[in-house]
Amino acid sequence: MLLDGKVAVVTGGGGGIGREVVLAMAAAGAKVVINDIGASVTGAGEHSDAMAVQTKAMVERAGGVAVISTDDVSEWASAQKIIECARDSFGRLDIVVNNAGILRDQIFHKMTPDEWLAVLNVHLNGTFFVSRAAAEGFRDQRSGAFVHMTSSSGLIGNLGQANYSAAKLGIVALSKSIALDMQRFGVRSNCIAPFAWGRMTGSIPTNTPEQQARVAKLQQMGPEKNAPLAVFLASDAASDVTGQIFAVRHNEIFVFSQPRPVRSVHRAEGWTPALIAEHALPALRAHFLPLDRSADVFSWDPI
Repeated sequence: MLLDGKVAVVTGGGGGIGREVVLAMAAAGAKVVINDIGASVTGAGEHSDAMAVQTKAMVERAGGVAVISTDDVSEWASAQKIIECARDSFGRLDIVVNNAGILRDQIFHKMTPDEWLAVLNVHLNGTFFVSRAAAEGFRDQRSGAFVHMTSSSGLIGNLGQANYSAAKLGIVALSKSIALDMQRFGVRSNCIAPFAWGRMTGSIPTNTPEQQARVAKLQQMGPEKNAPLAVFLASDAASDVTGQIFAVRHNEIFVFSQPRPVRSVHRAEGWTPALIAEHALPALRAHFLPLDRSADVFSWDPI
């Protein structure tokens, strides 16, 4: 019961990874706010609380406690209501899991402003709005844990996901800033890059043998595999873990590096473009990274 007595908000908690995190946190003793607007994968169309209702029933059948919030993370005032729901329902808040997300994949030179903004509004703005709404309460109680869902699409790269990749890498920088700014108040902030088959990955195309092989690997990875790490990071057992980026891939857990200088060159008299081409480039080139994608880096089969 690592989370006994804790209260958690899980955005996008109605299905997929979010549902598994809700169930695991409730099983670990937390009271949970299941936030989900019930939108489609693209965020378009009518909203419904059906998935959140199903998740709440699953929590209660297992003996846990949960309430539902259908407020939208992508709007400042609405995000405030999500946090208010936790405090009104349970009297406190200890954990925020920023999991809500949508996809509007498009090759970059065809991506529209609407496709760009819709994804950033949910992922990046939503993560900021919900986290910021919780931050002052965390500061006052001198404790709190943020767990943000990032993606290898942002950490490494993927085709046709400029909006999603930018938002997910932005979440990493936001998490690090939260960790730095709020460490003195006992507040922690970490990221998880999950690998899992679900609604969000169900839209991956399968038109080529390469795509089919990638999807086959993902289908082996259930969303429940990500929940134990989320519970751990939210618990007091992780009281000294902050500002980190983790990934879960089936039964593997990774910690990611963060950008640091890897090679430098110096010239006492300074540089000209010609000298850069002649001397700096050859010295630096060996440390360039290739234009690889997530599937290129994680090329082995999950076990």
